[in-house]
Amino acid sequence: MINLEIIPFMIVSLIMIISSILVVKAKDVVHCAFACVVSMLSVAGFYVLLNAQFMAVVQILVYVGGIGVMILFAVMLTGRGQEVE
Repeated sequence: MINLEIIPFMIVSLIMIISSILVVKAKDVVHCAFACVVSMLSVAGFYVLLNAQFMAVVQILVYVGGIGVMILFAVMLTGRGQEVE
């Protein structure tokens, strides 16, 4: 008999593994930053599965909200799309 608690864990784990691989393999910095945000959201999903809702909210507010947005702003402000001739 299959344990029903393992199904959400496997789904969140699969999302985290795929997004973590994309962080390393992405050629575009913006795609890498978005994959990093998805990876941090899946960590919050693990906290929810462990019934640690406060830690999940802190994870989303601090890491996804703060650091993820800071990475995206830093990438956008560096002018990665502008070519100097």
